[in-house]
Amino acid sequence: MSKKQLYTLEYPVRCSPGILYEFLSTPAGLQEWFADQVDERDGVFTFGWNGTEEKADLLEKEDDKFIRFHWTHSQKGEYFEFSIDKSEVTNQTILIVKDFAEKKDIKDQSQLWEYQVKDLFHRIGN
Repeated sequence: MSKKQLYTLEYPVRCSPGILYEFLSTPAGLQEWFADQVDERDGVFTFGWNGTEEKADLLEKEDDKFIRFHWTHSQKGEYFEFSIDKSEVTNQTILIVKDFAEKKDIKDQSQLWEYQVKDLFHRIGN
């Protein structure tokens, strides 16, 4: 099994960090754009798409800053993370997505995130 690489995507967003964080960290918010169904119990999130389920452990979070998940089927040390930053120059909010993929799959995975984030931006009126 080849080792996956960490990659980072950045998206400027016209939204306050507090509102954006709700969409990234709560089952109701994630269900708006990331998965068809999202439940959380004791730090384990269950994401559902078209009848299939994937579980992710909540590893770490800081309100209005970032949230990091680990897919239960993934290798130790792999995660996906949503973080929120502010541009010092433009004062614009920036959504940063970090994820792991095999080198040959990074382009496809990036396009999938692009699609998901577009849906998020549509939901928040961006």
